[in-house]
Amino acid sequence: MLIGELAERAGTSTRTLRYYESHGLVRPRRSANGYRVYDETELRVVHEIRALLAVGFDLNDIRPFVACLRAGNTSGHVCPDSVLVLRRKLAEVDVCIKRLDAVRQQLQSQLAQTIAMRP
Repeated sequence: MLIGELAERAGTSTRTLRYYESHGLVRPRRSANGYRVYDETELRVVHEIRALLAVGFDLNDIRPFVACLRAGNTSGHVCPDSVLVLRRKLAEVDVCIKRLDAVRQQLQSQLAQTIAMRP
Protein backbone atom coordinates (compact mmCIF):
# COMPACT_ATOMS: atom_id res chain seq x y z
CA MET A 1 0.00 0.00 0.00
CA LEU A 2 1.12 3.57 -0.58
CA ILE A 3 1.64 6.12 2.15
CA GLY A 4 -1.80 7.72 1.69
CA GLU A 5 -3.58 4.40 2.12
CA LEU A 6 -1.51 3.52 5.19
CA ALA A 7 -2.26 6.91 6.70
CA GLU A 8 -5.98 6.47 6.09
CA ARG A 9 -6.09 2.92 7.43
CA ALA A 10 -4.02 3.86 10.49
CA GLY A 11 -6.00 7.02 11.18
CA THR A 12 -3.04 9.34 10.90
CA SER A 13 -1.40 11.65 8.38
CA THR A 14 1.27 11.06 5.78
CA ARG A 15 3.37 13.68 7.55
CA THR A 16 3.21 11.66 10.77
CA LEU A 17 4.23 8.50 8.92
CA ARG A 18 7.24 10.29 7.43
CA TYR A 19 8.10 11.50 10.96
CA TYR A 20 7.98 7.92 12.28
CA GLU A 21 10.10 6.86 9.32
CA SER A 22 12.69 9.56 10.09
CA HIS A 23 12.99 8.04 13.58
CA GLY A 24 13.45 4.54 12.17
CA LEU A 25 10.13 3.21 13.49
CA VAL A 26 8.34 2.71 10.17
CA ARG A 27 10.11 1.08 7.24
CA PRO A 28 8.75 1.47 3.76
CA ARG A 29 10.17 -0.16 0.68
CA ARG A 30 10.73 2.11 -2.30
CA SER A 31 9.12 1.28 -5.60
CA ALA A 32 10.92 1.77 -8.91
CA ASN A 33 9.41 5.24 -9.17
CA GLY A 34 10.53 6.14 -5.62
CA TYR A 35 7.15 5.85 -3.92
CA ARG A 36 6.98 4.55 -0.37
CA VAL A 37 5.33 1.13 -0.30
CA TYR A 38 4.16 -0.45 2.97
CA ASP A 39 3.03 -3.94 3.86
CA GLU A 40 0.51 -5.03 6.51
CA THR A 41 3.26 -5.29 9.14
CA GLU A 42 3.76 -1.55 8.97
CA LEU A 43 0.06 -1.01 9.67
CA ARG A 44 0.42 -3.08 12.86
CA VAL A 45 3.54 -1.11 13.77
CA VAL A 46 1.78 2.24 13.30
CA HIS A 47 -1.16 1.07 15.42
CA GLU A 48 1.27 0.05 18.17
CA ILE A 49 3.11 3.37 17.97
CA ARG A 50 -0.09 5.38 18.19
CA ALA A 51 -1.44 3.33 21.11
CA LEU A 52 1.79 3.75 23.07
CA LEU A 53 2.05 7.46 22.33
CA ALA A 54 -1.54 7.88 23.52
CA VAL A 55 -0.65 6.60 26.99
CA GLY A 56 2.48 8.71 27.37
CA PHE A 57 5.36 6.77 25.89
CA ASP A 58 7.94 8.67 23.86
CA LEU A 59 9.46 7.47 20.60
CA ASN A 60 12.56 6.03 22.28
CA ASP A 61 10.37 4.03 24.67
CA ILE A 62 8.49 2.62 21.70
CA ARG A 63 11.51 1.13 19.91
CA PRO A 64 11.52 -2.21 21.80
CA PHE A 65 7.82 -2.71 21.07
CA VAL A 66 8.38 -2.13 17.35
CA ALA A 67 11.38 -4.47 17.37
CA CYS A 68 9.24 -7.09 19.09
CA LEU A 69 6.59 -6.85 16.38
CA ARG A 70 9.22 -6.99 13.65
CA ALA A 71 10.57 -10.18 15.24
CA GLY A 72 7.25 -11.81 14.33
CA ASN A 73 5.43 -11.56 17.64
CA THR A 74 1.70 -10.88 17.63
CA SER A 75 2.15 -8.19 20.29
CA GLY A 76 4.90 -5.70 20.95
CA HIS A 77 4.51 -6.23 24.69
CA VAL A 78 5.81 -9.80 24.96
CA CYS A 79 9.54 -9.28 24.54
CA PRO A 80 11.88 -8.78 27.52
CA ASP A 81 12.98 -5.30 26.43
CA SER A 82 9.35 -4.21 26.15
CA VAL A 83 8.60 -5.58 29.60
CA LEU A 84 11.48 -3.53 31.01
CA VAL A 85 10.07 -0.38 29.44
CA LEU A 86 6.60 -1.20 30.79
CA ARG A 87 8.01 -1.68 34.30
CA ARG A 88 9.94 1.60 34.12
CA LYS A 89 6.93 3.49 32.83
CA LEU A 90 4.72 2.00 35.56
CA ALA A 91 7.23 3.14 38.20
CA GLU A 92 7.16 6.65 36.70
CA VAL A 93 3.36 6.68 36.85
CA ASP A 94 3.43 5.49 40.47
CA VAL A 95 5.72 8.41 41.38
CA CYS A 96 3.35 10.85 39.67
CA ILE A 97 0.37 9.38 41.49
CA LYS A 98 2.14 9.76 44.85
CA ARG A 99 2.96 13.39 44.06
CA LEU A 100 -0.59 14.11 43.00
CA ASP A 101 -1.95 12.40 46.11
CA ALA A 102 0.26 14.63 48.29
CA VAL A 103 -1.00 17.72 46.45
CA ARG A 104 -4.58 16.52 46.84
CA GLN A 105 -4.15 16.02 50.57
CA GLN A 106 -2.63 19.48 50.95
CA LEU A 107 -5.50 21.07 49.02
CA GLN A 108 -8.06 19.19 51.10
CA SER A 109 -6.37 20.40 54.27
CA GLN A 110 -6.29 24.01 53.07
CA LEU A 111 -9.92 23.84 52.05
CA ALA A 112 -10.95 22.35 55.41
CA GLN A 113 -9.04 25.10 57.24
CA THR A 114 -10.63 27.79 55.08
CA ILE A 115 -14.13 26.42 55.68
CA ALA A 116 -13.49 26.11 59.43
CA MET A 117 -12.38 29.76 59.64
CA ARG A 118 -15.57 31.08 58.03
CA PRO A 119 -18.05 32.79 60.32
